[in-house]
Amino acid sequence: MATPPQTRSPELRKDPVTNRWVIFSPARAKRPSDFKSKSPENPGNNSSSCPFCIGNEHQCAPEIFRVPPDPNWKLRVIENLYPALSRKLEHPNGQSGDSSSELGGWGRVVPGFGFHDVVIETPVHSVQLSDLEPSEIGDVLIAYKRRIEQIKQFDSIKYIQVFKNHGASAGASMSHSHSQIIALPIVPPNVSARLDGMKEYFNQTGKCSLCEVQSKDLLINETSHFISIAPFAASFPFEIWIIPRHHSSHFDELDKEKAVDLGRLLKLVLKKMSLQLNNPPFNFMIHDSPVQVPDSELPYSHWFLQIIPQLTGVGGFELGSGCYINPVFPDDAAKLLRELNVPIEG
Repeated sequence: MATPPQTRSPELRKDPVTNRWVIFSPARAKRPSDFKSKSPENPGNNSSSCPFCIGNEHQCAPEIFRVPPDPNWKLRVIENLYPALSRKLEHPNGQSGDSSSELGGWGRVVPGFGFHDVVIETPVHSVQLSDLEPSEIGDVLIAYKRRIEQIKQFDSIKYIQVFKNHGASAGASMSHSHSQIIALPIVPPNVSARLDGMKEYFNQTGKCSLCEVQSKDLLINETSHFISIAPFAASFPFEIWIIPRHHSSHFDELDKEKAVDLGRLLKLVLKKMSLQLNNPPFNFMIHDSPVQVPDSELPYSHWFLQIIPQLTGVGGFELGSGCYINPVFPDDAAKLLRELNVPIEG
C-alpha cells in the first residue's frame, strides 16, 4: 500500500528512459485525489464554421489521404495550413534537406525542410478521441503508421513526432478532435537524451529499460499487448505511459490487431484521466526511435506513448534546470487510476 502523501519525504529520482532528474515534493500538493483541472476542456459545437467537419473539406489545406477513400470518410490526413516546416525545400539546388552552414561563425543552420500534417480523427465536431470505439481509435493509429511509412521515403528526414494537443491551454487551436505529425531533418535533443538514458541502462544491465519496467505499484491497466503505468520518475502529476509489452523500436511496426488493442487501452486511460481530473486539457506524444537508428541501438530503443494532463505550470526552475518538480508520487497516482472502474466495450 502506498504511503500517504503527507507523510512522505521529498525524493529525487532519475528516470532511466528520459535521462531526467525529477524532484518529488509532496509538501507542495494537496492529496493526489484532490487534483482536478481548474479549466476543464469543453469543446465547442460550432461545426458550421469548422473546416475539419465533414462537408467543409474545401476550407482545408490539401488532403494526403482519407479513410475510407470516399465522401463519407471517417478520418482524414491533411497538410497543416500553417506548417512549422516546408515540404517544398527538399533538395534545394540539388542538395539534400539536411545540408547545413555556419551562422555568425558559431551557430548552425539547417534548411527548414520537413512535413507538418494534421490527422482529423472524426468527421463529427462534438466527438472526441476517447468517444470512439477501440477499433476506430485503432484506425487513427494505423493512419499514423501509414503516414510515417510515407514520410520515411525521404532520406533527409531524421525524426518523426506524432502528438495530440487537447484543449486550448494544451496548445490546440481547433476544438475539433485532431492530432498532428511533424517530420524533422534533425534528431531533437530530448530524443537524443532519451536514447542516451536507454543506452546507459542497457550498458549496465544488458536489458531494455522499458522491457524491464517494474509495473506492480506503477501499473494502471494492461491488455494483451500493452501496459499503462505512472512512470517511475514522472515529470508531471498523473503522467501516464503506454508501453508495448514486447520489445518494439519503431511505432510503425504496429499491426491492426495491436492497434485495436492499443486503442482500447488508450480509450480507457483517457476516460479514467477525464473522470479523476475533471476532463483536463492534455497532450500525448508518441516517443519513437529516429528514422535511421543504427542496428546497434535497436536492442534498447523502445517506443512508448506519453500522456500529460495539464494540471500544473512550468516555472523558472524547470525551464532553467531541466529538472521538474512533481507534487504527486507516481505510485499514488497509479493507485487512484488503477482502482477507478471504467468499463470499456469492444
